[in-house]
Amino acid sequence: MNADIAITGLIALYIFMLAGFAGWVIIGNVPAILHTPLMSGSNFVHGIVVVGGLFSLINAVTQLEQAVGFLAVLLGAGNAAGGYAVTDRMLAMFKISGSANQHHSHAKVHHPKKKG
Repeated sequence: MNADIAITGLIALYIFMLAGFAGWVIIGNVPAILHTPLMSGSNFVHGIVVVGGLFSLINAVTQLEQAVGFLAVLLGAGNAAGGYAVTDRMLAMFKISGSANQHHSHAKVHHPKKKG
């Protein structure tokens, strides 16, 4: 029994649109407090894009394949670097400013005393 699966352009477009809609729904329902960890996860995905682009670039035969592979590596690396910069900037918002507290790596939380 031969089970060849061929994905035509229309089926590939349908899968892409379905994945885009699912991503939009999932990301739209993420609370604001989870955006920083989500950015870190998306940076991981962009790293996979870079690896896939490198793989396609190494195995490219024609100039068009080389151009597509180079573009995939370029865009994936730029996206990952930008994501890390945004994540670092968001995490910097939680650091304490001022020279007296420069040596502390985490912000201290003030807990009011309970009345008794």
